[in-house]
Amino acid sequence: MSSSGNVIQRGKLLVHIAENGHSFELDCDEYTVVESIQQYLESVSAIRLTDQLLLYLDMKLESQNPLSAYKLPSDDGEIFLFNKSRMRSNSTPPEPEEVQLSENNYPDPRRPSSSSHDPHPLDEAPDPALKALPSYERQFRYHYQLGDAIYRRTVAKYEACNRLAQEQRVQEKALEIARGNLDHFYKMIHQNYTDFVKCYSQQQRTHSNLLVNFGRDLERLRSIKLIPVLQTAERRCLLDFVKEDNLQKMVDDCGNSHRQFESKVGEFKQEFGELKRSTEYLFSSKASIHSRDFERAVKEHEHHIDEQKSILQALSKDVGLVKKLVDDCLTSQLSNSLRPHDAVSALGPMYEGHDKSYIPKMQACERAISNLLTFCKNKKTEMNTFVHKYMQKIAYIQYTIKDVRYKFSLFTEALKRQNDQFEHLKVVRGIGPAYRACLAEIVRRKASMKLYMGMAGQLAERLATKRESEIRRREEFLKVNSLFIPRDILASMGLYDTPNTCDVNVAPFDTNLLDIDISDLDRFAPEHLVGLSFKKSLSSMSQDVEVSSESGTENDNDFVDASELVEIAGTSKLEVENAKLKAELASTIAILCSFSPETEFEDSEMGNALKNSAEKTAEALRLKDEHEKHLVNVLKVKHMQCEAYEKRIKELENRLSDQYSLEQKLNKDPSSEPMDEASYASSSLLLKSGGIDSSGTMNANLDSSMVEPNRDEKDEKDAMVLATSSTADYVPPSTKSLTSDDQVKASDLVAELQNLLTEKSNKLNETETKLRAAMEEVTRLGDELEISRNLLEESQMNCAHLENCLHEAREEAQTHLCAADRRASEYSTLRASAIKIRSLFERLKTCVSSSGVAGFADSLRVLAQSLANSANDGDDGINEFRECVRVLAEKVGVLTRQRAELIDRYTKTEASHEQLTKELEEKKDLVNALYMKLQSEKQVNKEKISFGRLELHEIAAFVLNETGHYEAINRNSTHYYLSSESVALFTDHLPHRPTHIVGQIVHIERQTVKSSPVPYGLPVGCEYFVVTVAMIPDTAIHSPTAAS
Repeated sequence: MSSSGNVIQRGKLLVHIAENGHSFELDCDEYTVVESIQQYLESVSAIRLTDQLLLYLDMKLESQNPLSAYKLPSDDGEIFLFNKSRMRSNSTPPEPEEVQLSENNYPDPRRPSSSSHDPHPLDEAPDPALKALPSYERQFRYHYQLGDAIYRRTVAKYEACNRLAQEQRVQEKALEIARGNLDHFYKMIHQNYTDFVKCYSQQQRTHSNLLVNFGRDLERLRSIKLIPVLQTAERRCLLDFVKEDNLQKMVDDCGNSHRQFESKVGEFKQEFGELKRSTEYLFSSKASIHSRDFERAVKEHEHHIDEQKSILQALSKDVGLVKKLVDDCLTSQLSNSLRPHDAVSALGPMYEGHDKSYIPKMQACERAISNLLTFCKNKKTEMNTFVHKYMQKIAYIQYTIKDVRYKFSLFTEALKRQNDQFEHLKVVRGIGPAYRACLAEIVRRKASMKLYMGMAGQLAERLATKRESEIRRREEFLKVNSLFIPRDILASMGLYDTPNTCDVNVAPFDTNLLDIDISDLDRFAPEHLVGLSFKKSLSSMSQDVEVSSESGTENDNDFVDASELVEIAGTSKLEVENAKLKAELASTIAILCSFSPETEFEDSEMGNALKNSAEKTAEALRLKDEHEKHLVNVLKVKHMQCEAYEKRIKELENRLSDQYSLEQKLNKDPSSEPMDEASYASSSLLLKSGGIDSSGTMNANLDSSMVEPNRDEKDEKDAMVLATSSTADYVPPSTKSLTSDDQVKASDLVAELQNLLTEKSNKLNETETKLRAAMEEVTRLGDELEISRNLLEESQMNCAHLENCLHEAREEAQTHLCAADRRASEYSTLRASAIKIRSLFERLKTCVSSSGVAGFADSLRVLAQSLANSANDGDDGINEFRECVRVLAEKVGVLTRQRAELIDRYTKTEASHEQLTKELEEKKDLVNALYMKLQSEKQVNKEKISFGRLELHEIAAFVLNETGHYEAINRNSTHYYLSSESVALFTDHLPHRPTHIVGQIVHIERQTVKSSPVPYGLPVGCEYFVVTVAMIPDTAIHSPTAAS
């Protein structure tokens, strides 16, 4: 087929029929329109064009599109045709599979007849052996023809089996295509359903929470009073933000709508569940036999064809052999050189092999293939039925999917309306968190304002420092270059200008904020006002809070990052850190208030959260204590080292004082001036040691003198150098008047003292170095102590905060415990009621299991009386059960009485039925007798000879009259004559003509005498009848009765 005679054919298109597996190959090109293919398929498959559904992979072929729109034709392109009329539920099931075989084209040949019908030259041979050769030739040729017919029929059946297997494989592919198409739509609708259920579940939980906790929310709003500054005559508490009058009606409307929508969604879920079960069951259903098994079964019978082929070759060879023998006999008759007996003796076993082995084997193979064909037809019929039902189910599921898809839009719109209806309740729920968030925002803004103002002051200080540095640099430049350049030239160059001061002024803002702090939040807006849910885990909640706090306090962090751990405008680092923490805490509280409370935390998760919090708190406290002990030990060690240094310094001072005393005793003779200088040196040393003593003494509060030890040490070194130089260079004027010996002694003593002083100075330098290192260590330890003290204070604050959180968690856990106790008591009550109901049902079960209907009625009546006597329980369920048992006992009693009456009626009816049965049997016998009598009378009437008006199928008697014609014996008319054919029928086999003939009338011909010759001797115009009769058994002539 091609769409046009002028279009170049570019490929073949394979089309499979899904309902029966038939395939058609079409010649077409990419410009062929799908509608032309459908018209051709309508002509060859008898499927109307409107009922055709063409699928290629997962695409549907539209009638108006060319094949190029689907990239067809292609080498592996297969199109499947589905009959939409077969997919309807009221369509007729397929007929059993019929296979059109060409068996009639290959009938069994006739058996060879005698030689008279098929003469042969050797039939007249004098030797009997030669006469047998033509018979063998005929038999062998018959065997070959029979085998050939069997083989051809078997091959035709085997090809039919292969065709059925291929058709089943095509049907399986069609089912895969249809299943894939359905699976595509089902996945889409299932994803839509999953999204809908997820959205609905979340909304349902939220709305249920709003309805259940609405009263609690109102009480919370009523219990929270506004800050006195915000209170007015109409607004005293948070509940005054909404109109309380219409709230209850709005809650009732929302509750009714919520329940109605919940029931509708439940019905929709049930409907989708049915769709899901139907689809899963359809996907799991499979045919009774797979095409691979089908083809394997066909393949296993292929050896029968091979066996028949080999047998047929053997038969053909034997026919050729016997024909050659016959031809040899014909050509060697005159020479008498051939011995026919040997040939005949050789053909005998071959004939036996044909008749008893070859032909039966071929027939057995044919029967095996016939059985295979029957099996294939049955399986193909089952496959056709399976495909028919499968496609019907697919059509039904697709229709259901369309219906569900239509309902999705309705339910989605209903979700939106439901959400809009609950918007007012969400407003009531959100008042508390919004109020707490506003207060937290006030605290955050105040802390941020403080940081902002501090940043402005810090900026001013930095700019002032930069200005001073610039001024000093300019002064140094002018000081250096003014020696070479005149001042007026420098002034003309403008090098005497100075930078102006920068004033950073920030206009006041946030002046209308309420005067509240972070500690006032829980007083004016307690945390229970938020009603936060623990829907998320603690880790995820903390992560969310961290992320949100980071985003929410980004500006605060920007403020602090530039001034972290730096004093701002006269503000200490602790105040800066405190402001930063206040801003972060307030921002976190505001973010937490934005979370919508939905589902409360489960008890197990709450227990785990509290346990983890307690463990973390205990671990933090333990680490804090260990760090505190470590710092105390370090301080003790440093204090001991400082005391050791002080003792060492005191020892050195004592040794110096002793040496000084000894020198004074040795130097009594010299004047006082050297001694004064020595005393000055020693006093300077003592001052230095005293300074070291006073600065090296460890006390609880370190002053600023410890911060700059280098300057003091430098001054002390200068003083010592001056003292040493003055002592060495000083020559007292009184020594000039001394003697030379005294001068020598004095100079020796002075040199000795100088050496001693140098040695002591070196030792003091070493001591000063060690003391300086000790002071640095003390300064470092002091810094570490300050840091540790800050950490300790922060840890204490954290511990206090954790204790508060733990206390709040305990209160929350106590609340949950009370709720759990209340639910446990309710459960105990329900369990007791259930046990009572169970005992009553056991008693009812005992009544039901009692033998006999009467026993059941009596036991049920006794149970009802027992329950009525024990009617002292106030449980509504038990009372309803008692009432139901009473009503059931009454109705069972009524039914028992009716049953007894029906049994009595049945007994009477059975007796009357037996009596009527007997009478009916008697009537039947009488009717049978009368019927037999009537039949016998009819038979007798049929066998009577009619003497009145003759009719067809009646018996008539004819007698021979004077004219030699047979005339009927008739009372009314005498012109009935027997036809010549009937006369010949009765008289041909008789030696002479009988005097009368009796026969059954089969034809009557009415005639009139018109002219001569006059038949039967009648006058012209006379009417007569020619009667044709048939022979009947001899019948006696009965005289006519009165009834005749």
